[in-house]
Amino acid sequence: MKNSILIYIFTFFVFQLQAQVKVGLKEVPDVQVEDLAGKKISLKEYIKPGKNYVLAFWATWCVPCKRELTNMVDLTPKWKSDFNTEVIAISTDDSRAKSKLKSFVAGEDWPYTVLLDQNQDLMRALGIQQIPFTMIIDKNGQIIYSHNSYVEGDEFEIENKLSQISK
Repeated sequence: MKNSILIYIFTFFVFQLQAQVKVGLKEVPDVQVEDLAGKKISLKEYIKPGKNYVLAFWATWCVPCKRELTNMVDLTPKWKSDFNTEVIAISTDDSRAKSKLKSFVAGEDWPYTVLLDQNQDLMRALGIQQIPFTMIIDKNGQIIYSHNSYVEGDEFEIENKLSQISK
């Protein structure tokens, strides 16, 4: 019994590490997402050189995702001014939730660009298995940090990483 629990725990951490490694040190894939108006956008073209980006993958049904985005609201102006960073909240809600998404985002009053990955093409291209999932893209377009799940205070780890790459 103890061995099977240890094997389970070990396997869980190996899969978590693989998810982190697969995303590590890659460029953003050329995948189309949508804005809230339904306009198709190439994320690779949207990410401009010279600017840092925080991409937060979330869904309306995901409580930790919404908590993370809400907890980043107060830090976003500092990230923008001090680290030249834009936060992009990428919804993974499917087409059934699209009609509710605009009003939900408006009600939250988040200062982020919100994009939709309805078919989860971007998630698949990045090897993301679950949300919340957050990553930092540096001014050279390289994915330099990724984090799976959310625990209160993770936003300060993001801020620390942004500070390090902005020196």
